[in-house]
Amino acid sequence: MDKYYFTSISSEYLNEMTHVRGLSEVTIRGYSQDLNTLFKFLIQDSIDEFSDFNRMSVRRYLSWLDNSDYSRSSIVRKLSVLRNFFRWLHSKDYIKIDPVPLRVPMKKPKLLPKVLSENEIDRLVSAVISYNTDLKNNNIFTARDIAILELIYGSGLRVSELAALNVDDIDFEDLKTRVIGKGNKERIVLFGEIAKNCLLDYMSIYRPKMLKDFDSSQNALFLSTRGTRLSVRSIQHRIKNYAKYAGLSSWVHPHTLRHSFATHMMDGGADIRVVQELLGHSSPATTQIYTHVTGAQAVKTYMAAHPAAGIDEEEK
Repeated sequence: MDKYYFTSISSEYLNEMTHVRGLSEVTIRGYSQDLNTLFKFLIQDSIDEFSDFNRMSVRRYLSWLDNSDYSRSSIVRKLSVLRNFFRWLHSKDYIKIDPVPLRVPMKKPKLLPKVLSENEIDRLVSAVISYNTDLKNNNIFTARDIAILELIYGSGLRVSELAALNVDDIDFEDLKTRVIGKGNKERIVLFGEIAKNCLLDYMSIYRPKMLKDFDSSQNALFLSTRGTRLSVRSIQHRIKNYAKYAGLSSWVHPHTLRHSFATHMMDGGADIRVVQELLGHSSPATTQIYTHVTGAQAVKTYMAAHPAAGIDEEEK
């Protein structure tokens, strides 16, 4: 297949996914990478036209991905993008028949999200102070990054949602903020007193200092050293650094704090529908994964609630 032709069509598709479907920059980047993988296969399989891609091609593509040592979850994601892309090609009359079946016998294994304990959250926050003190960094970084950690953990925000926040999105009176989530959907999320105090400290003392030599009309909530909006990548990088400094696992990233928020809410007795609303999940099935509890929490709940747990009233 001609590279220019493929790039032209795929760019049209990605542009529509961005401006019509309202998919996030991170999602579009993932789609683009998956389409590049598809292009490599089309070249290797000598497929010159999209119309030449048939159901046997789908099977060969999946087999090729498997033999290329892609993880099962990556293959499932690439299959999803393939299905969406060819459905779009069919809707635009680039092809007469959509070759990708609605159901392909390959499911992504359901893995429980990895979460931090409350003690580990405290260690992560403390690491922000120690890390910046040891490197003799300005207190601005400490105040800003603690506010970031406490807001993600206290509200369950996605990192992209946090990075997109503006100053006037924060409502300190009602302890809530307005965010634009996946699919360009607006929702209200809540935060607590700890996050509020950290935000006020950052916004009243340190944020003005970051804007001292830059555009004072900048409305972004979290700023870089250049007075511009702090990027998603920078937030991810800094949280991973703090986790490493705190002696926590290498898998800790911003989404781990979101997982921890949801899990701790569920462990604390929150209604799953409330958690679903706060996380911005379109389906309760997505939130259902957070109904898992730790062994200690399960034992505690059982011993307190079950009549045959073996605890006499006199022992309570």
